[in-house]
Amino acid sequence: MKLYTRTGDSGQTSLIGGRVRKDDARVEAYGTIDELNCFVGQAAAEAAKHAELAEMADWLVDIQQELFDCGSDLAYAAQGAPLKINALPAARLEGWIDQYSAEAPEITRFILPGGSSISALLHVCRTVCRRAERRVVTLAAEHPINTEVQAYLNRLSDFFFAAARAANAKLNVPDTEYIRSAEVFRKPKK
Repeated sequence: MKLYTRTGDSGQTSLIGGRVRKDDARVEAYGTIDELNCFVGQAAAEAAKHAELAEMADWLVDIQQELFDCGSDLAYAAQGAPLKINALPAARLEGWIDQYSAEAPEITRFILPGGSSISALLHVCRTVCRRAERRVVTLAAEHPINTEVQAYLNRLSDFFFAAARAANAKLNVPDTEYIRSAEVFRKPKK
C-alpha cells in the first residue's frame, strides 16, 4: 500500500460522506485532536520512564484511543453514522481528576506550566486540548456533531492540569507559582 494518493493535491480531503477543503471546520477540529494525540503519545512515553508514573502512562494510552474515537466521530459528514464516544469516558476522567487533585498539594495561586519535563508536556497537552475544544465549538456552530466529544475534551483539559500537578508531586518537583497572582483558589470548606 502506498502512503500517498495524490487525491489531496488540490486542497481537498475525503470525509466519511463526502469531500471538503482541507481547511474546513470539520478537518480543523479532528486535525487538532490528531495533533493533541501526538503530544499525548509523547507524554505517555515520558511518563513511562518513571516507575511512579506507570499508571499515568497507561491512562494516557487509554486517552489516545479515545482521542482517535473523537476524531472518528467528527470525521462523519453524514448524519446517522455510528458514534464511538458517549458520556462514560468523561465521567471516568472526573474520577482520575479527583484522584490526581488529591495527590497534589493545594494551590492558592495560578501556577506556571513546568516543573518536571512530564508536567511541562502535560501542560502542552492541556493547551492543545483547549484549542481542539475551540475548534469543535466552531464546528458545532456550523454542523451537528456528537456533543459528547465536546464534553470529553472539556473534561480532558482539566485532567491534563491535574495530571501535570500530580506528576510534579510524585516526582518531588514543586509547582512554580505565578508570583504576580493574587490568591485565586479558595480552600474548600469542611
